[in-house]
Amino acid sequence: MLHIHYTDYEALRAHGEETYPHECCGVLLGKSDAEGNYVRQIVRAGNTRTDSAHNRYNIAPQELVKIQRHARGLGLDIVGFYHSHPDHPAQWSPTDFAEAHWIGCSYVITAVEKGTAAVTNSFLLTGTTEEDKKFSDQAIEIEVQPVEIDVVETVSEQKGQA
Repeated sequence: MLHIHYTDYEALRAHGEETYPHECCGVLLGKSDAEGNYVRQIVRAGNTRTDSAHNRYNIAPQELVKIQRHARGLGLDIVGFYHSHPDHPAQWSPTDFAEAHWIGCSYVITAVEKGTAAVTNSFLLTGTTEEDKKFSDQAIEIEVQPVEIDVVETVSEQKGQA
């Protein structure tokens, strides 16, 4: 399962809307365990594909190394990647599969239909080598932490304003 906070989930979807009609891309930082990948931060990346940015993406190796160093500095790992599919379904393509190499990582795809984020899906890259790798559908759990409100302070502020 992919565990991601609501604000990060919405941010990666918004990224797809902002780059439409081109694909966006980015990296998911967090931790992994037997229960899944836990996203604690997303990092936007530049799409270096100039030949077909409307249906392909590439993260420059230098940028990926920089993101990986940033993650290590935070005590996190790269747990996945995300990108958008402008006017196409949120399903992996043969190119997505061929270019996926990080076993154990989540690959999140958001369909952006006419500029608006629609369906978002996640796929876990499993296997042990390039020869036996495969994508498996991965459920997404969107975490929403409750907002704590200090009722006493709110009441005091209202009395002071009256």
